[in-house]
Amino acid sequence: MDTRAAIEQKKWGWVLLFTSMGTLLCCALPITLVALGFGAVSAALFANLPFLAVLAHHKLWLFVISAAFLVLAAWALYRPGRACPTDPELAAQCARADRWNRRLFMISAGFWGIGFSAAYLALPLMGLYDRVFGG
Repeated sequence: MDTRAAIEQKKWGWVLLFTSMGTLLCCALPITLVALGFGAVSAALFANLPFLAVLAHHKLWLFVISAAFLVLAAWALYRPGRACPTDPELAAQCARADRWNRRLFMISAGFWGIGFSAAYLALPLMGLYDRVFGG
């Protein structure tokens, strides 16, 4: 694995992590703060960090783009025919990078899932709960 390829893999891993973190910032963080009784903190965050309002306003595109990045990352990590070099030192580096890339992917997918649940599933499930249990 040459240095350029290693830099490209690292760069895409960080892009993936930050796009999935955006879903948490726009959607999961405010809902969590309000649910815990910190609605004023959520309002203060949106007042002082205007990019959060932009993210929340365009959350559909945020989720679509970050999901596309996740799908591309999954394809790059799990596609058939991937192989590490035969040189023992390079093979060890390749295996270590692959392990870290998979970990980063799982963390990013988890963040995306939490953000998606908070943005699109929390309120409908709460409404269903209220209808079923009369809350």
